[in-house]
Formats: sequence, C-alpha cells, structure tokens
Amino acid sequence: MRERLLGLLEESDDRFVSGELLSQRLGVSRTAVWKQVRKLEDEGYTIEASRKLGYRLAGRPEQLTLTSLLTKLRTNTFGQRVKLLGAVDSTQNAAQRLAEEGAPEGTLVVAEQQLQGRGRMGRPWISPKGKGVWMSFILRPSIPLPFTPQLTLLAAVALCRSLRRLTGLDIGIKWPNDLLIDGKKISGILLESSAEEERLKYVVAGIGISLNLDASDYPPDMLAKAVSLKLAAGRPFDRSETIAEFLNEFEELYLLYGEEGFGPIRTLWEALSVSLDKPCVLTTPQGSVIEGSPVGLADTGELLVKREDGKVVHVFSAEMGLPEGREG
Repeated sequence: MRERLLGLLEESDDRFVSGELLSQRLGVSRTAVWKQVRKLEDEGYTIEASRKLGYRLAGRPEQLTLTSLLTKLRTNTFGQRVKLLGAVDSTQNAAQRLAEEGAPEGTLVVAEQQLQGRGRMGRPWISPKGKGVWMSFILRPSIPLPFTPQLTLLAAVALCRSLRRLTGLDIGIKWPNDLLIDGKKISGILLESSAEEERLKYVVAGIGISLNLDASDYPPDMLAKAVSLKLAAGRPFDRSETIAEFLNEFEELYLLYGEEGFGPIRTLWEALSVSLDKPCVLTTPQGSVIEGSPVGLADTGELLVKREDGKVVHVFSAEMGLPEGREG
C-alpha cells in the first residue's frame, strides 16, 4: 500500500490530493492513509498535509551514491573503499565484521538507516532513514594500546571542525566527544577497539550525525537535549558533502597525529571545548564521583580536573554532568 500511495502522490505533479480520493483509490480508510503517510515521512519523504486540500509530495529523500561521495573526497585512504547499505542493525557491527576479515584502514560503511544504532555506554541512537549520517570506518594505527582513547578526541575535533565549516554554526565539544549546539547534542562518536596480546589490532570509529531530522523524529523528552543541524540552521544539508568534509578533515588530522603525536590534537580539542573551566560532576564507570572544574587534557588524553581542594586529578572515563542545583 505504501508504494501505491507514493505512486499516487508522484502522479499528482506536486498538486494536493484529497484524503478522500486517496482512500477511495487505495480501498482503505482515511486513517489508514494517514498511517501510510507517516511511514513515508519516516523514510525521509516530505509530505505536506492540509485538512482542506489533502496531501502533497513536497520532497524526496536524498539517496547516497558512491559517485556523489567519491567526487567530493580529497583523501588518499579514508573513504576510498566504501560499502553502502540500506537498513542495518548497526554500522559498527558491519564494519567490525569487515575488520575481522582483513579490510584495510579507511574502509567506510555507510547506512541509510540503523535499526539498533548505539552510542557510548550502550545507549540507543535514533537513526531514521535518509535523514542523518550513520557511518563507521576502520583504523589500524601503529600506537600503543593505552593511547587508543586519543583517537576518540581526534575524531571529535575532526567532526567539530568540519561541521562548523559546513554549517557556520557555533558547535563545541563536551568532554570527551559529544558535539553540542547551545547545550543540545547533535552527534555521537563511538570508538571500539580490538586487541590481541596487548597489541592493537584495529579500531572501528562510529559517527552518527543528526543532520536533517525534524522535531517529529525525536521523542518529546529528547527535544530539550538534542537537535539536528537542520533544526539549528533552518535548512537541510547534503549528506555526501557532510561525510566527505569530515573524512577530509579526519585524514589531515590523523596524518598530523602520526607525525607529531597528540600535542596538536590536544590544543585543537581544548580550543573547541565547552567543558573547560566550568564546575561539573564526573561519574566514573566504577561509580566514583569527582567534583571540580576541568582545566585541560593530559599528554596522554585524560581529562585534568581541578577539585575544590586544589588537587588536579586525571580522569580516564566518566559521564559529565552539572553540580546539583545547576541542571537545566
């Protein structure tokens, strides 16, 4: 029925078609027509609805293609091997399978939709069809295993710099890798590594960008803390261009990291951070609570937090929140 409804809307040449006529042509109730319209919207179609006029197809989802992506890339490694997928459980899972099979560094997996997208701490990630960038790529760095978290910070810097350039929006990094606009999250970064006998085999970097999501794509309780670039800028963005801009920036910084180490990345991260010198509460995976103000990054990538007693402690992994009474 969805395909038949789409066909009727496309045949109307951008004119409104009444719900009654659609109901008659499809042989279903007007409520059933409305439900199918919502399904099309979930797939990225833009459909205008009017109580008096009916429905009109106003926009079709942008389809990612190898040509549209590769023509925008200036990289030598990242994105030169691409696997485009439709609906998948998670691009992380798909990229991990390729990594285990020996896929080279830079291999990229991009999906139109994730059915079980995940972020840090196993949290679900909303990944509707055709409205965002859902991708993972393979890294095979020659670095000591303890330095792996530095790559997360590098990815955050690359994504922040590329999106600021692309959108003109004032995007900042909340430690360690959340990208925010006016306190609302617009992307997720997840790096998962595989090691053998204390040797790093590979890293899979997952990037989720809420690019062209509408307010209706979010659960109501998320609108206070999440936003898409389209909602923030008031205009949609090209997915191929967004992916290419990020990979171009990432490869440049990755080469710099290989030549000069973490120092330049640390400087860039600190310049883009919205977390420094602000009171916060950090809860570690072990349940320990640290209160203080972040003052920078250590040479190895940990967050340096100055406590109220003046002591500076190193934090490797934690969830960052505001002190009690300062949420909002």
